[in-house]
Amino acid sequence: MAPYVAGCGAISPAAGGAAPANRTAPSTPSARSVDPGRFRRALRVVAGERGAATAEYAVATMAAVGFAGLLVVILRGDEVRGILTDLVRNALTVG
Repeated sequence: MAPYVAGCGAISPAAGGAAPANRTAPSTPSARSVDPGRFRRALRVVAGERGAATAEYAVATMAAVGFAGLLVVILRGDEVRGILTDLVRNALTVG
């Protein structure tokens, strides 16, 4: 019988402890044991979302364009232009 190596601080048979009866070494599934229907279902889900990222980018781009247009309208006002001019002038003066 191969020595049982336990994780998470359990005592292994090699260290004098007893291995749990219901624990077995993990096994990797073979390629033949994978359900082909599962793959088809996953493919349908992914195919149903085709183009979603492109649509999200388009919506985000349109929101950014709208926000930029709003800023242009606000910053073209005489009062805002005066405030910004005074701010730059004060930042560039020494003393």
